[in-house]
Amino acid sequence: MLGSISPVGEASRNQRWWLTATAHVVGSATAGAAVGLVLGGVGALALGSVSSGARLTALGVVTIVAAAVDARSSGRAIPGWRRQVDERWLSSYRGWVYGAAYGAQLGAAVTTIVPSASTYAALAAALATASWRAGLVIGAAFGLARTTPLLAMAGVRTVDRLYAVTRRVADAEPWAHRLTIGAQGVLAAAALVTALVR
Repeated sequence: MLGSISPVGEASRNQRWWLTATAHVVGSATAGAAVGLVLGGVGALALGSVSSGARLTALGVVTIVAAAVDARSSGRAIPGWRRQVDERWLSSYRGWVYGAAYGAQLGAAVTTIVPSASTYAALAAALATASWRAGLVIGAAFGLARTTPLLAMAGVRTVDRLYAVTRRVADAEPWAHRLTIGAQGVLAAAALVTALVR
């Protein structure tokens, strides 16, 4: 899918990459924000009376578990949907339509294949805030983060460059996997330390 929504792929379908990519980013950020808003709102209703220290402790534990799952998975599937976005849309709709739709599905977090347990940690973070505003911010940040592979394609103008960038992205997967696990460890530690201080 990464190569399909590139300047080369979009040109082959007489679409404008910048418009498709913009719609993708907006769709992903908006869907992520909506999911975060809902989870933050649910958290406010269900966890509003729970102390912030207890919520942070729970979030720290969830994030540690997510990091452990990611460390053990090493490329294997983790629990979640096995559904991908529908590639037939590429030939059926305008670029901005499938860009927004693909972005929304990725930003919503769990409507397509879940690539990392960090997805569940992000959802737990939005819930643990017990605030629709904070949940919205976390969700929007998650949605924007899901667009980074697409944005890596911005400078691709030839098929050779497309192959090179696709190869580089694939080669970076182990590094990104380790970085994700490390980031989860840092966030878990921050949540637990903050819980102790409160």
